[in-house]
Amino acid sequence: MHSIFREYDIRGIFEEELTESIVKKIGYHFAKRVEGEYIAVGYDARLSSPTLFSWLVSGINAAGKRVLGMGMVPTGVNYFTNFVSFEIDGKEVMPSASIQITGSHNPPEYNGFKITLDKKPFFGKDIEALGREVLASDVEIEDNEEYIAIPAKERYIKYMSENFAHLRGFAKRIVADCGNGVAGVVLEPIFQKLGLRYEGLYCDPDGNFPNHHPDPSEEENLRDLKAKLTEDDIGFAYDGDADRIAVLTKNHNFKGDELAIIFARHMQNPTVIGEVKCSQVMYDEIDKIGRAIMYKTGHSNLKVKIAETGADFAAEVSGHLFFNDRYFGFDDAIYATLRVLELLKEGVDLDRELARLPKVYNTSEIKVQTTEDRKFAIIEELKNRLSHPPTDFPAIRDIIDVDGVRIVFDEGWALVRASNTTPVLVTRFEAKSPELAKLYQEKVMAIVELLL
Repeated sequence: MHSIFREYDIRGIFEEELTESIVKKIGYHFAKRVEGEYIAVGYDARLSSPTLFSWLVSGINAAGKRVLGMGMVPTGVNYFTNFVSFEIDGKEVMPSASIQITGSHNPPEYNGFKITLDKKPFFGKDIEALGREVLASDVEIEDNEEYIAIPAKERYIKYMSENFAHLRGFAKRIVADCGNGVAGVVLEPIFQKLGLRYEGLYCDPDGNFPNHHPDPSEEENLRDLKAKLTEDDIGFAYDGDADRIAVLTKNHNFKGDELAIIFARHMQNPTVIGEVKCSQVMYDEIDKIGRAIMYKTGHSNLKVKIAETGADFAAEVSGHLFFNDRYFGFDDAIYATLRVLELLKEGVDLDRELARLPKVYNTSEIKVQTTEDRKFAIIEELKNRLSHPPTDFPAIRDIIDVDGVRIVFDEGWALVRASNTTPVLVTRFEAKSPELAKLYQEKVMAIVELLL
């Protein structure tokens, strides 16, 4: 049961790990940590989400807090509620915390909770401590599903429609694949209010995910979207809770670090945070026009770093995009969609922007199975080995250990890091030629294999 309390969120199998007793206790013990009166709660399209909502609400009520229920919404809407007020009992109030019930891109039997407290991500040691308290608790919680309904979705749609009213008249055809996740409940109304020309694929929420799995980082899940795109179209795909995006033209699937460069070029003296998996091209190109910061992987880590540095933007390769420029600094794929459309309306050609970048060759994430007990120890052992590498190992210019080991070579880099959520090592390789990328991969993986 300890395994459901993860680095960035709480996640497990419905009724097997996320039982009624456990979920009620999660609601209760988290609410005890909240100083204010109101906790906003929303949920995604998973079949188990309404039941988990009822259990969670019972726990929060038992702790003496009041629940603001927003119904089925994307995670971005949930985050958004932390920054706006709602009229309750004749007065304007703001939530002190929010919980999004979501399994993100996991299989249908999974679900979980992404938590915000005082506008900041609740993660890491805080989740760990909550888990210990929940598992040691013997509190018995009765059913109490009382909550106050708030128009969070409607407020969000209005905000986006007003702040992107200049997109009216944008003629380019849009193809949006919601994957039967929750994106469509706000994306389609926003598009309609703005009078945009679009074709929606699988926009009806369905927790069975009958058409394809809602994970746009897997190419097979983009097949239907790609088939719809012509040379003149722009395509978008979303994960199950719509905090992650894929942006496609007929010619290219743009990764988060590539989009970061394009967005940064249209900001004034930008500060941009990237994770350790981002291409060196991103860091080099942004440093020409502003400041790039390399930091840890993980949406919670990047939100904290944005708040600490006041950065304009942050990106993960996987499609988590965080706008602190004209927005609130959290990852919201719906908002990112509108910022992409804004660039296109201003005449930016995404394919041409990409063609301007230095050419490098990189791998996608290559995952190496290990164990929870060994994964972090292997990283430390790898650092020691690299202090005295084999004689045929490529010359090392630098070792960056902000998150795992990023080995900088003369013509590229290699990354080995321990996943915070699964028992795997995540590796990635980049170089100025495919031959060098292969060489870096072979030499680094040879050492990793010895340590497994």
